[in-house]
Amino acid sequence: MSPNEAQEVIEDLRKKLDQYNYEYHTLDNPSVLDYEYDQKMRELLDLESQFPDLVTADSPTQRVGDEPLDAFQKVQHNVAMLSLGNAFDEQELRDFDRRVREGTGEEVTYVCELKIDGLAVSLRYEDGVLVQGATRGDGTTGEDITKNLRTIRSIPLRLRKPETIEVRGEAFMPKKSFLALNETRESNGDEPFANPRNAAAGSLRQLDPKIAAKRNLDIFLYGVGRWQDESTRAHSERLQELKKLGLKTNPEWKKCNDIDEVIDYVHSWVERRPDLDYEIDGIVIKVDRLDQQQALGFTAKSPRWATAYKFPAEEAVTKLNKIELSVGRTGVVTPTAILDPVKVAGTTVQRASLHNEDLIREKDIRIGDTVVIKKAGDIIPEVVRVLTDQRSDEEEPYHMPEQCPACESKLVRLDEEVALRCINPNCNAQLREGLIHFVSRNAMDIEGLGEKVIAQLFKEQLIETIADLYKLEKEELLKLERMGEKSVQNLLKAIEDSKEKSLERLLFGLGIRYVGTKAANTLAQEFETMGQLMNADEETLVQVPEIGEKMADSVARYFAKPQVIQLMEELSQLGLNMEYKGPRKNDGPEDSPFKGKTVVLTGKMENYTRSEAKNIVQDLGGNVTTSISKNTDLLIAGEDAGSKYEKAEKLGVEIWNEGEFAKALI
Repeated sequence: MSPNEAQEVIEDLRKKLDQYNYEYHTLDNPSVLDYEYDQKMRELLDLESQFPDLVTADSPTQRVGDEPLDAFQKVQHNVAMLSLGNAFDEQELRDFDRRVREGTGEEVTYVCELKIDGLAVSLRYEDGVLVQGATRGDGTTGEDITKNLRTIRSIPLRLRKPETIEVRGEAFMPKKSFLALNETRESNGDEPFANPRNAAAGSLRQLDPKIAAKRNLDIFLYGVGRWQDESTRAHSERLQELKKLGLKTNPEWKKCNDIDEVIDYVHSWVERRPDLDYEIDGIVIKVDRLDQQQALGFTAKSPRWATAYKFPAEEAVTKLNKIELSVGRTGVVTPTAILDPVKVAGTTVQRASLHNEDLIREKDIRIGDTVVIKKAGDIIPEVVRVLTDQRSDEEEPYHMPEQCPACESKLVRLDEEVALRCINPNCNAQLREGLIHFVSRNAMDIEGLGEKVIAQLFKEQLIETIADLYKLEKEELLKLERMGEKSVQNLLKAIEDSKEKSLERLLFGLGIRYVGTKAANTLAQEFETMGQLMNADEETLVQVPEIGEKMADSVARYFAKPQVIQLMEELSQLGLNMEYKGPRKNDGPEDSPFKGKTVVLTGKMENYTRSEAKNIVQDLGGNVTTSISKNTDLLIAGEDAGSKYEKAEKLGVEIWNEGEFAKALI
């Protein structure tokens, strides 16, 4: 394929991927399956690796995260990103309305928007292409975080029209992403983020963009810094125009005819706020007409034509009666405050996370204290502070135990982690939590085996390890409470059916540290059988794409444990499938010259395009990668092969020309 031909194909792929991305992340209405999107992305990545001169900043491939930065560069905002004045009650909103009407000398209409609790950013596009993204900073000077913002898939790298424009918005972390991130951090012994706003800000200020890329951030655009546009006369019209450009705006905005309608809108969201899948901390009210905005102007700190109504703090005061400890499947011991029941953000709260010993010490939390609690991100109840002036000297300081509350083994801190861990592999609490994880939806998905049933089976000493699940008998299950004939039959059938699950399900279910669903699938596809994976050393594992050193070390250590080796043998004898059943990289005819081989294509071929050659190799059981390494089995080189040819020679990789490739297909 010539560079001109490649550019044509690349532009077509980018156009399709941009459309798919827009449909999925902005319209929330995808037109293709994830598999088709992934296939086209892989095709684009292959082409760009062959023609690096054709890679552009607006390519969808640039979202994965660039190389780490040494430091952020400063950015001067052409138009200051001012903060907003605040209103805290209905009277202050009416005062704002009065000042606006006096300032304009006429009636006004308003636009109300949800005030997203995230990080204010600006995006600058030139001729429709994203060229820079920056933080608000002090309003005059921010930091260049372009590489991190590129990883947010709802930010278009190219607008739907070739406009030169600077837009402002709020980058944020959805609640479900926040929960998943904190769960991962706590299981790894890292300090959890206090709320989604801190998580979003921390993610976008990472010097390594690959970290930001994993955090599943989102954005809503709400305004314009600079734009040579004379077609719109109102803020409401601008929001519609931004949407037409492909920018994601919040759909919940409303145009209000007067301040009474504004107040009704505010009150409605005080009630509906917990239903959102992102965090808001108020409502922004703006004068709609742009000429009226201009007439009202600015103070030194904020525009006179806008204000922010701040929601009352979602906090409550209650008494902390005791602290309970729980042991997770990775051995992390987590303290939880047990409280007098109190209503917060629409629900009754009796328990609140204390995260770890350091937090208890830092906040000087004692049993019997009167405490203030809130929901972090309107989701997780947590203790904010202690009301020390209400102490009676009867409160008891709390100290974390030195021994595991479940098995009494000594607790330790690994690698300077914040969390205390139980490292006893036979700890009952860890085994129970591990089994709950093993039967969960993304793992072995055994219907009927929920937390309560697992706890019941543990209490009756019918199970202790994963293998015990597959030894359960009908007679012993019928003796349990709420276990009738039909429910027992269904449960045993679900357990039996789970034996046929593909290897990646079993791998994820084992709960190996750092191995999530995606990594489990990658490992299963790469090694194909449990035996081959167990025999892989750390050096082999780290060569697998997307398997880093930390994960490779964890997997190698896990499968080196004698009790794990014994468990795998037992599960195999019990009839559990130990092979990968998904799409295989090494499928193909038995006599295929490419079966099981890792192949790299480079240079220009006369009779095959790169995509055609790649499809041929894959159809015949080969695995096509884009870079040469010691794991490469074969390099197929056309004309102008370049550095890959030289590297293959140095590593002793077998090299074929186009003629040899064609001959192998006969």
